[in-house]
Amino acid sequence: MAREISLDRIRLELARTAGFPSGSSWHGYEFVAPLAADGQIDADAWNQVKDICRVRRFWGDAPEEHGQFVHAAEGWCFRYPKGNAVEREPLFKLDRHRLTPGGSVTVTEPDGRQLPFRIVAMTPAMLAW
Repeated sequence: MAREISLDRIRLELARTAGFPSGSSWHGYEFVAPLAADGQIDADAWNQVKDICRVRRFWGDAPEEHGQFVHAAEGWCFRYPKGNAVEREPLFKLDRHRLTPGGSVTVTEPDGRQLPFRIVAMTPAMLAW
């Protein structure tokens, strides 16, 4: 019997950095992922629903980017199509990290900078973007 998979929509907002000493709610990500009871990504469930595990990147006045939340050689990452190429933004040690409201996640930007993000919301996912 197949088990029911629940998905969460997780919102990350830029935490305090040199350029944003108070952080920024205008810079971040929203993504959909299956979580285990302990708050870790449920990799087995992800394998069944990976096509609907999407990410939306919002960055100030820049156009939004839409992509996938994927597991690759470097671990969990956000992946965006860029013409004939693919751009990846790895999430630091997410294989061993619990996602909890108020927690934090580090994302490696395409230019190699690692930026901290706060987990500001986790809600059941409604799949319409």
